[in-house]
Amino acid sequence: MATLVRPRVVSTTASRTASGSVAVAGHRARVARASRILVEGIHDALVVERVWGDDLRVEGVVVERLDGIDHLAAEIAAFGPAPGRRLGVLVDHLVPGTKESRLAEEVAHPHVLVTGTPFVDVWQAVRPAVVGLTHWPTVPKGQDWKTGICRALGEPDPATCWRRIFGSVHSYADLEPALVGAVERLIDFVTEPLSADPC
Repeated sequence: MATLVRPRVVSTTASRTASGSVAVAGHRARVARASRILVEGIHDALVVERVWGDDLRVEGVVVERLDGIDHLAAEIAAFGPAPGRRLGVLVDHLVPGTKESRLAEEVAHPHVLVTGTPFVDVWQAVRPAVVGLTHWPTVPKGQDWKTGICRALGEPDPATCWRRIFGSVHSYADLEPALVGAVERLIDFVTEPLSADPC
């Protein structure tokens, strides 16, 4: 006499990180590479960590804050980019004719990639729908952008406003494609094998 037993179903669905990558189970953080990614400020760093943190630890990539890009050339010179020591820089408002685009052009280097988004701030790179807006409001010229956004969201305190925006970000799907693409390009750039570096 035989007893029929229902076969155990093994899930073939891979676990995903917040960036959409396949999660690497049981992986310990890799020793940090010499290459780095620089972001403008604390809010940029927090968004990158929330969405790409797992991937960056697997790859051994450290993200550091610039606290503005006015001294970008000096930061790059101090870092000393070289083969195997690449630098990726994420910049807000990287559109033709802006201060940001001019500074990016001034630091052209084979081991440095400066890329970014057209958004005034990383706040705007969060999809407006996830914070309950149909679109980010237009803030009149001469008015502080974040103050205008906080007013539109009914959160007069900028710290509270930021917590609301940041708390709405759970994965890459909550961000605009321009930011997702820019960060992915930087990760690819700083993790390229040494053989891919120009001499």
